[in-house]
Amino acid sequence: MIREVDINEISDGKRYKANDLVKISCNDCAGCSECCKDMGKSIVLDPYDVFALEKVTEKSFEELLVSSVELNVVDGLILPNIKMQENSGACIFLSEAGRCTIHNSRPGFCRLFPLGRIYEDGDFTYFYQINECVYPDKSKIKVKKWLGIERLSEYEKYINHYHDLQKRFISKFTSDTSEAVIKSINMMVLNKLFIEKYDLDGDFYEQYYERCAQIIF
Repeated sequence: MIREVDINEISDGKRYKANDLVKISCNDCAGCSECCKDMGKSIVLDPYDVFALEKVTEKSFEELLVSSVELNVVDGLILPNIKMQENSGACIFLSEAGRCTIHNSRPGFCRLFPLGRIYEDGDFTYFYQINECVYPDKSKIKVKKWLGIERLSEYEKYINHYHDLQKRFISKFTSDTSEAVIKSINMMVLNKLFIEKYDLDGDFYEQYYERCAQIIF
């Protein structure tokens, strides 16, 4: 999701890398689940997230669309996001006890929060969104430990590539772009990166880059 904001208004003014310490640790969210409620359509999923969800839920993408995921337009692209519960407005994966039922496989958006990313010069750094998390008395933690992602360097390379890919798609959407072309690009992205079933026992990154190479626009 591309945002145009003044970074100085929403951050502590610092940029962080994976090995840096940042004061965001919240004691495993003990007694708190506020960031899992009333998120609307904002928990947008990337292909890695879908791969992880398919693995932990043992459901295909089509089955996830029935139970816990929906499609919405983000910057002109049709992308999946986590559903909220109809009655409570909480994340569909939040238990009655206020705990995440897919915590080890949670989406990148959730792992990152309350951090964000700034993309510049072909790379990105992390920043702390100071007004997002309501948990008191935070302590310092390394960014990489907070994210809790295996093979983090490969993941960061993938995130950078996927961000660039999205920008390239979005650049095609102008006032002169026909609805047929927009639909064609969207269906290509959905089919190649989300709908076509991944080999859940195989390496995600290899499969992702192979699929990207097959996308022509």
